[in-house]
Amino acid sequence: MGGFAEYELVEGDDGGTALVLSGPYLVSTIGAIDQDLRGLDGPLDRIDLSAITEIDTVGAWMARWLANAHGAEITGASDRAKRLIGALTDAPAAEDLSAPRLPVWERVPQAMGDKVYGARRGVYGVLGFLGALLVSSASLVRHPRRFRVLALVRQLELVGVTALPIIGLMSFLIGIVIAQQGAVQLAQFGAETLTVNLVGRITLRELGVLMTAIMVAGRSGSAFAAQIGTMRLTEEVDAMQTIGISPMEALVVPRILAAVLMMPLLGFYSAGVAIVGGAVVGQFMLGIPFWTFLLRIQEVVPLHDLWVGLIKAPVFGLIVALAGCYHGMQVKGNSEDVGLRTTMAVVTGIFAVIVIDAFFAVFFTEVGWG
Repeated sequence: MGGFAEYELVEGDDGGTALVLSGPYLVSTIGAIDQDLRGLDGPLDRIDLSAITEIDTVGAWMARWLANAHGAEITGASDRAKRLIGALTDAPAAEDLSAPRLPVWERVPQAMGDKVYGARRGVYGVLGFLGALLVSSASLVRHPRRFRVLALVRQLELVGVTALPIIGLMSFLIGIVIAQQGAVQLAQFGAETLTVNLVGRITLRELGVLMTAIMVAGRSGSAFAAQIGTMRLTEEVDAMQTIGISPMEALVVPRILAAVLMMPLLGFYSAGVAIVGGAVVGQFMLGIPFWTFLLRIQEVVPLHDLWVGLIKAPVFGLIVALAGCYHGMQVKGNSEDVGLRTTMAVVTGIFAVIVIDAFFAVFFTEVGWG
């Protein structure tokens, strides 16, 4: 018989068909013929187990399943085979292996409830983190010698100086697009000269600081989350606490302060470069001289538009840096969580910036800076 499970169909003297099982019918051997046994066609009268050398629960279950599937009688079973088959008498012949699934009208509200509860927990976590940040900031005010100036200078370079090329290119192209598309639409009313108003007000008031905040969230917010998250994963943060260094003072405060300080400068720089891009379009498409375009900006753009952008910028910087540092501090478990938290830092930072920008738009309109 060898060490393999085998089977054979035998025609009996009475015209019936018998399925003769032979060899060891064990969990380690039955897999080779499992599909063949399940695919047998035709009626079977008997399942002959007399040639089986060894049998376990899996082999007994297969014999019982074949007997039930074909309405056959089991013959030639050894004492061990009879005992195992008898123990499986009350077991179902087939199990539903699919996971239980609630109907859609129950799954959707439950999923929404889980999301709301998760958002509630996240709000509590952010508020607690903001409180810890305020306590650390107050401690640094009382003990200014503990403030890490070199760390702040390094973060100012990373957040601000190294971002100038990409923000400048992005803003220049945005200015070109706004001027070109605005001129096309205004030309229908013979008001191409109002392109100056459009470019100046929308870049100084909204797009300059908003696009800068989104870019900083993608560059610096993700970097904050990845750096601090990796330090959490390698237990460097725990080591800092062990030797008496506050992670909030050493890691979080310099990063948040750098983002808050650099965002107004980056936002103003972005708006200026966007206006230059619009002036280039005015020079080559609208017949408005370059310097005339820039001088006209000073006349048509009210000063409060500049203040609106400068007021929003540090708030956006705080939100972006807070999201990055918070999610970095929440990393635990494994390296996969670093990537997850980095993604969450960027998404939540950009989402919060857009929501706060909407509130700012309503507020400044109410106070007469519309």
